[in-house]
Amino acid sequence: MREETVKTVEAYLNALKQKDLSLAPLAGDVAFEDPIAGKNTGADNFRAFLSGFLPAINDVRVLSHICEDDYVATHWEVDTVFGIIPILEKFRVSDGKIVEAIGFYDPRPIIGS
Repeated sequence: MREETVKTVEAYLNALKQKDLSLAPLAGDVAFEDPIAGKNTGADNFRAFLSGFLPAINDVRVLSHICEDDYVATHWEVDTVFGIIPILEKFRVSDGKIVEAIGFYDPRPIIGS
C-alpha cells in the first residue's frame, strides 16, 4: 500500500513537471490548501489554480517522502522562473486518487514581496 500511495503522489508531481494536469490523479472532491490558493475544494478548481503556474515551472524534484497509511508528506522543490522554491506538502490518498493536498512554502518569490 505504501508504494501505491507514494506512486500516486509522484504521478501528481510528474503531471506538474510535464505540464499536463490531466495526468494528475485527483479525486473529484479533492480538498486543497496553500499560501496562495487558501482553502478550496474540487479537482477542476485545483487544476485551474495549478494551471496558472505551469508556464513558470522548469523542473520538479522530489527530495523525500514520508508515508504512513493514506498519508504522504513530500519534501520537493520546484525550479521556476522565480527561482527554486522548496515545498513541503501533505497528501491524503484514497483509491489511487489524491483526496487532500496541503502545501507549505514561502510564497514571497511568486507574489513579489
